[in-house]
Amino acid sequence: GTNVETEEIVTIEPNTTAPFTALAFKVVLDEQNRKLTFIRVYAGQLSAGDSVLNIRTEQKQRISHLYQIHATKKERVEKVQAGDIVAVTGMKNVRTGDTLTAMDFPVALESLFVPDPVIGIAIETTSNKDSDKLGLALNKLMEEDPTFRVEINEETGQTIIRGMGELHLEIIVLRLRDDFGIDLNTGQPEVTYR
Repeated sequence: GTNVETEEIVTIEPNTTAPFTALAFKVVLDEQNRKLTFIRVYAGQLSAGDSVLNIRTEQKQRISHLYQIHATKKERVEKVQAGDIVAVTGMKNVRTGDTLTAMDFPVALESLFVPDPVIGIAIETTSNKDSDKLGLALNKLMEEDPTFRVEINEETGQTIIRGMGELHLEIIVLRLRDDFGIDLNTGQPEVTYR
């Protein structure tokens, strides 16, 4: 990792006595629409109720609950240690690739490579009352999927969603309709040429 204050390369020992260090590798919404952040613990220990530092945002995050995930079952645990992969609730403003550390150990792990989206489509709600709901839903989907992006075309005022292919965008549109209850009109896909 890299010490964010001194920019020195730091070796992190994968044991339970080292300062807590973990990487958030996936963010999803569970069946109750709560954010679950999946983390891989590289060093140290973490208990429910502890606070960690999000290196990207430089914010303190409190861990509400820790879960071991077994297929579709969640088993609540009170403590995790180096080598564990767990789901965490209670963290806000966490994205895929964020490094989480002990409060006094500001070290950034190498983040995940996220390619730029290659295709986009214009979307609009069928009714004005869904506009605010659409913004919230798009933000939640962007938190879950780092390859999904949203932009507003300044010339046309259209909302453009971008992803890794037509199927990716079809799934996003279906989730907006089914999971969030938003009726949409969509435009034709446009490929980003470079």
